[in-house]
Amino acid sequence: MQKKPKSILPSTKKSPSAQSVPTHEEIALRAYEIYLERGATSGDALGDWTRAERELLEKNRKPKSKVGPTLVAA
Repeated sequence: MQKKPKSILPSTKKSPSAQSVPTHEEIALRAYEIYLERGATSGDALGDWTRAERELLEKNRKPKSKVGPTLVAA
C-alpha cells in the first residue's frame, strides 16, 4: 500500500492567534477614523497607524464573553 505524499502547501486553517491579528485594511480604516477624530489635520499618520494597530490588537485579545449579568439571590 502506497502512502500519499503530504501536501507541501501551507494549511489554510487559521490558528486562534492568527485570527486575532488585524488585517491591513482594518488598521487602515481605524487609522483613518483616528485621523478624522483629530480634525483631519495632517502630520501624524504614523501615530494614527500605530494607535489603530494597538487598539485592534487589544480588542482582539479580550475574551468574548456571552454571559449575561450575574443575578444575586436575596
